[in-house]
Amino acid sequence: MPSGPPHRLKEKSDKNKKIRAHVFIHGKVQGVYFRQNTRIVATRHNVTGWVRNLSDGRVEAVFEGDETNVGQVIEWCHAGPPKAEVDDVSITYQPYTGEFQDFRVNY
Repeated sequence: MPSGPPHRLKEKSDKNKKIRAHVFIHGKVQGVYFRQNTRIVATRHNVTGWVRNLSDGRVEAVFEGDETNVGQVIEWCHAGPPKAEVDDVSITYQPYTGEFQDFRVNY
């Protein structure tokens, strides 16, 4: 009996694994439309959650969605919008909750 089909099913289920990432973006990331662009990129990738500025100059975000899509949004965060200068992105993976309906900018 071939073992191919069960292996392919496993790959597909891993690809659609739901994850949650709590992210802090360091650098020149405020006053450059980082939050609004993060919302656009997250929505385009069907990622839910929120993003906000912190008083210490960082941007904080929580992303939930398919592992591949969340990864693409995090990858974008390493560069950010054109006027941003990202020095570092800190990521903590947490259990997926499914608590968000959309992606929002918090103030």
